[in-house]
Amino acid sequence: MRLTRNTQGALFMAASMAGFSCSDALSKTVIATMNAGEIIFIRGLFTTFFVYLLARRMGALRNWRVILQPMIALRIACEALAAATYITALGMMPIANASAIQQAVPLAVTLGAMIFLKEPVGWRRWSAIAVGFVGVLIIIRPGREGFTTAALLVIACMFATAARDLATRCIDKDVPSLMVTLCTAISISIFGALCIVPFGGWQPVSTTSLLQILLASVLVLIGYQSVILAMRTGEISFVAPFRYLSLIWSALLGLIVFGEVPDGWSVFGAVVVIASGIYTFYRESKRPAAEPVAQESEPRVPA
Repeated sequence: MRLTRNTQGALFMAASMAGFSCSDALSKTVIATMNAGEIIFIRGLFTTFFVYLLARRMGALRNWRVILQPMIALRIACEALAAATYITALGMMPIANASAIQQAVPLAVTLGAMIFLKEPVGWRRWSAIAVGFVGVLIIIRPGREGFTTAALLVIACMFATAARDLATRCIDKDVPSLMVTLCTAISISIFGALCIVPFGGWQPVSTTSLLQILLASVLVLIGYQSVILAMRTGEISFVAPFRYLSLIWSALLGLIVFGEVPDGWSVFGAVVVIASGIYTFYRESKRPAAEPVAQESEPRVPA
């Protein structure tokens, strides 16, 4: 039976979320023996190599001065912040909880588009945004000691990722996406190298860890290509909600690989965040004259 374009798009999105989640699990595995700066540096080198080969093959290389564009520089800075905070947080909290908090990124993007890009947001989507952030608080559940370091890191990553997506929308459309990705990958590698000493210094890298980071880089690249195919194949309003499968993948990996079992409140908070996000996508689908603002919101690095 021939698949419809929407079904194909949904399958691409499911594959993308699986790739991203497996990459996160691999990063969480090596964070026990390596610091975040080291992981960012090595993964960035691998990603730079793969993206360069792909960009060269597709004729997407441009003059390196393109990186001097303010929005590209802002995107790179946000990507670097997202990388450092998210990878560090993965070593301090269950992967499913970190992934659940990140599901609020589309809501943050919608909020940012309203504030900085002056895009209209009605009361219904305002309500969805508010409910979504309440869901984040349910997952975190700050006690007497306040927010934990891990929670603050993931929240910082969430807003950095949203800022990255908003900056991406403002980049000149004549600049190929792969060129932006390549510039970002190179910059992230340099950033990771600079963070190695402040984050604890270089740690010996075993062959196993190196192979895990290599595989993580490949999975990230597959994830990004799959999400692009998903968005270009199916209708955004149909395909976009399937990005929430990343939470299911993360929960399964957390259980199987790390023995992490989310508690009831975390699951409830994740459901609240996902429901709010799906409603936001639904409201955006009702605005035919408006361009969607929450389609590229994965916190994987580099992108």
